[in-house]
Amino acid sequence: VPGAMAAERALAMATCTAPVNIAVIKYWGKRDTDLILPINSSLSVTLHQDQLKTTTTAAASRDFTEDRLWLNGAEVDVGQPRVQACLREVRRLARKRRGGSEDAAALSLLSYKVHIASENNFPTAAGLASSAAGYACLVSALARLYGVEDELSEVARRGSGSACRSMWGGFVQWQRGERPDGTDSLAHQVAPETHWPELRVLVLVVSGQKKPVASTAGMQTSVETSPLLKHRAEVVVPERLTQMMRHIRERDFEGFGQLAMRDSNQFHATCLDTFPPIFYLNDLSRHIIALAHRYNAHHGHTKVAYTFDAGPNAVIFALADTVDEFVEVVRRSFPPAANGDQFVRGLPVGSAVLPQELVAAVVTEPVPGAVQYILHTKPGPGPQLVDDPSQHLLGADGLPRRRA
Repeated sequence: VPGAMAAERALAMATCTAPVNIAVIKYWGKRDTDLILPINSSLSVTLHQDQLKTTTTAAASRDFTEDRLWLNGAEVDVGQPRVQACLREVRRLARKRRGGSEDAAALSLLSYKVHIASENNFPTAAGLASSAAGYACLVSALARLYGVEDELSEVARRGSGSACRSMWGGFVQWQRGERPDGTDSLAHQVAPETHWPELRVLVLVVSGQKKPVASTAGMQTSVETSPLLKHRAEVVVPERLTQMMRHIRERDFEGFGQLAMRDSNQFHATCLDTFPPIFYLNDLSRHIIALAHRYNAHHGHTKVAYTFDAGPNAVIFALADTVDEFVEVVRRSFPPAANGDQFVRGLPVGSAVLPQELVAAVVTEPVPGAVQYILHTKPGPGPQLVDDPSQHLLGADGLPRRRA
């Protein structure tokens, strides 16, 4: 039926999910703020989407009168420069791909307005890399909508620098690149998520609030005022990247953990070296750091490693056989307020009986209610296409579906 075909074509829709990533060699500082080009390369671990993900639906229709964007159910400004940069770039790639093609349907799709809906299953803007997952997901959904299969990490980078790393699963390097146009500032996979099956991640959520200084503003002040940041980018990071890739290849947790902690500490030192200084860590973050060092000292080697992004939440790396005991140590150190049963989320955690000498050496003065919850996860894959139409965030009318 010709009419049915036309109606079908009138609304095109695609839904994708994308992961959060946590840098173990940090990115901080841009050399080009428009193109989002970093002053140093970085290396990250992509977390599993079963626990942390963004879902985005992009739809195009000749019936839409304007571009619109909904985030977690609320409409937000679609005119944000970074959202527009991603839209523009994906559409440009789609046109380039069509080349001289006479495919009228594809060309008209590019002229239609788009509606985009995005949802996170975790707190937004709390230092849990929501912008990385968000822009990786936006670009993945738009690319699928327009049939673009090019290198997409460069497009995602235009939305949020670290988003380029969320375009891959497992262990990912974002190369700073040399070219002023940014075409070589791309992410690539160092090893897939299956490479280190015993690696686990515990996110200790201390506060779901918005952070005091947004990353973008913070890092530009650092670039302008911190001599330590310059030294870090030019001297320290290149050597650390080589070391970190070797530790990952060899699945050497001792080396990986030590370096992750040192790099996190140095990143926060550059924040302190910024003028005026920036404080992303709070008293509780420092408590967790001290706890990790006491725990490792008690065992005589690195069993847990922390890293902190631009926020107070701790991300702890450990091997699977350490998780039960360390979670119990955290539970004793930061006794949960009311949500005892909801304190550990994500992958299952077994119970552990702590030896008395461990408690005496490691659990010093408990701070009740300080950690809201622990999220247990592991490395996972890159963006995924959602095939099931019932999972679209937009209905047939192109508006957000009412969520149950």
